[in-house]
Amino acid sequence: QVQLVESGGGEVQTGGSLRLSCAASGRTFSIYATAWFRQAPGKERERVANIVWNGGSTSYADSVKGRFTISRDNVKNTMYLEMSSLRPEDTAVYYCASREFGVTQYRYWGQGTQVTVSS
Repeated sequence: QVQLVESGGGEVQTGGSLRLSCAASGRTFSIYATAWFRQAPGKERERVANIVWNGGSTSYADSVKGRFTISRDNVKNTMYLEMSSLRPEDTAVYYCASREFGVTQYRYWGQGTQVTVSS
């Protein structure tokens, strides 16, 4: 199993920045890719960004392109999400998740961290 723990959430004003972290432990050698998801009240969960751990290939939701940056530190087994130019619509609980090679669904999830952007 893989355990994921998010940190770094909080409240920030519109236009501000936050950095989320996701620390992985357990069978980290099995991780092929990790992703950040978010879910706002009354809305469906949305994949924000994902990264392949070997090679670092990334992809982003259109809503965050140019504002968010996903990265990972393979030595520390930690993934990051640098968020800038934050908007009230970015307010949500942010989750990190991981999946193994050949598996399309994200199997392991963190507990989530709240991000609130005030206007």
